[in-house]
Amino acid sequence: MPYEPETAVDESASEPGTATAGATAAGGARSVRRRRVGVLLAVALLAFLIDLGSKLLVVARLEGHRPIQVIGDVMTFQVIRNPGAAFGMGQAMTVVFTAIAAAVIVVIWRIARRLHSLPWAIALGLLLGGALGNLTDRLFRSPGVFRGHVVDFISVQHFAVFNLADSAIVCGGILVVLLSFRGSNPDGTTHQSAKQTAAQDGAQDGGESTGDRAE
Repeated sequence: MPYEPETAVDESASEPGTATAGATAAGGARSVRRRRVGVLLAVALLAFLIDLGSKLLVVARLEGHRPIQVIGDVMTFQVIRNPGAAFGMGQAMTVVFTAIAAAVIVVIWRIARRLHSLPWAIALGLLLGGALGNLTDRLFRSPGVFRGHVVDFISVQHFAVFNLADSAIVCGGILVVLLSFRGSNPDGTTHQSAKQTAAQDGAQDGGESTGDRAE
């Protein structure tokens, strides 16, 4: 059988171009992920600092004083030490909620490793900042580590008393639900595209198995 050098040269020439394209795509994906993680951390830091600053201010100025009316009796500012979860729920489970907050932070950080969606970065940043805000109270406020009472100060008539960390968690949670309903994933894909990719991979694997059996 005659030797065909041109074919061999063509194949070898095409390999560097393919490798370069793959490396460029991988580098671009890493760059996008770093930017999205940066957004997540910036949003989380902003939410955390606003919550921390507001708590320090109200403890210094309002604790032990009469409530301040913001919107008549509908909304007032008054300091409440809350041993429970957001909006005063589960007040006998302080340690449990501390562990849950820590677990939420770990989960968010794991998701961040494959984060490519800007809306998801904002949503997770709000969740992370709110969780860190309340976890800080659990760790450093009285009566002790892991049992600290969270500072709540926004009182809405016939509703609850909460803080800005609670608000960040709720806003982030709502955004996560909306993104999920729209079919958006943290890695920038959609539910439909993920299913199509899985189906194509399955079909490709099936074709390779058939080829192996034929050989």
